[in-house]
Amino acid sequence: MEDVLNCAMGLDIHRDTVVACLLQGELTDTPSAEIRTFSTLAPDLLKLRDWVVESRCPNIAMESTGIYWQPVYETLEDCFDGNICLMVVNARHMKNVPGKKTDMKDSQWIAQLLRAGLLKGSFVPARPFRELRQLTRYRKNITHDITTQKNRIDKFLQCSGFRLSVFISDIFGASGRNIIRHLIAHGNMTMEALDKCLKTKTRARINEIMIAVNGQLSPHQRTCLRMMLSHLETLEAHMHEVEAEIENEIAVHSEALALLCSFPCIDVTSASAIIAEVSTDMSSFPTAEHFCSWAGLSPGNNESAGKRKSAHINKGNPYLKSMLCEVAWIIASKRNTYLSAWYWKLKQRKGAKRAIIALARKILVVIYVMLKTGKPYDETNYEQRKLACEQKQVNRYIHELTRLGYSVSVPN
Repeated sequence: MEDVLNCAMGLDIHRDTVVACLLQGELTDTPSAEIRTFSTLAPDLLKLRDWVVESRCPNIAMESTGIYWQPVYETLEDCFDGNICLMVVNARHMKNVPGKKTDMKDSQWIAQLLRAGLLKGSFVPARPFRELRQLTRYRKNITHDITTQKNRIDKFLQCSGFRLSVFISDIFGASGRNIIRHLIAHGNMTMEALDKCLKTKTRARINEIMIAVNGQLSPHQRTCLRMMLSHLETLEAHMHEVEAEIENEIAVHSEALALLCSFPCIDVTSASAIIAEVSTDMSSFPTAEHFCSWAGLSPGNNESAGKRKSAHINKGNPYLKSMLCEVAWIIASKRNTYLSAWYWKLKQRKGAKRAIIALARKILVVIYVMLKTGKPYDETNYEQRKLACEQKQVNRYIHELTRLGYSVSVPN
């Protein structure tokens, strides 16, 4: 390997320790290696930072081991007033020789690859976007907790003999919550009480709903249901608190937010999550293909002996991928749009799930172009393309008919 850096440092990061290897020397000479081990506690990370500054080494590479690299990255990213090349490298890109694996040799191998210029860092957004990302990912976890708690309450009611979800589509709407609160307070339901609980269209099925809730809750069951509903309301209140904080954080990126919201089926919630994952600066991705590959929406290559085998998409960014797939499912349910028509055309050949992944990739390409050019989504561009495709198809039909001996006159 030909060296291109005079000074390079490799970090092998674990839960409890960080093994650092510093390589220094002229490019034509064998570099000197110095290896030190630090703990992952804050005082030792500051010692690592001081050693980096003392050694004047602005080129550092570390292995992306779970979440353990994040405090090390945040400690070192401000060194040299931010003029530091700090790389988080995928572990699969720098496998060491089998049988030669130790923590010290791993850090030295990382430093050697970095010194030779053979490493490529993963995309790590700026600190404001990482902080926003923590909030949006936490919101997704809270949403999952709320859904789990709602299912738990529904299951408890089913086990107690109350088939409320059979006749009310959302038992946690206004009517459903009124019924649940009345059952907690009294343990049973009367027709007069049910009439006061029901709102809007659910009143038309009052007799059927009365049969579904015609039962009795014991004091123990009422206590359990009260605790479950209280926990659900606590989660929902916490969700409002997190969403308010996200609104404050995302207000700085109002232009990018408006761009993404111009795309059909992308609202403020999904736009905030997308911005938190990819940031607003697309200079880190040379092309849309690189962007899609990083997100995990590009199939791999698996070819041997001239035969192409099945190649699945990689893991990528699961938070971004799941959000784009949700948007794709919503678009697929629409009509009279280019993207939905493209989805239904592809679904006939590839199936629904593969078509959704392909549609999610196409959506990501559109997002890349919008953020890179600063132009909002315009459906008329696809209308012009649709008309051009239709005209091309007409010309092909005319050519075939003419070849078969028919005379075709095209109206003006």
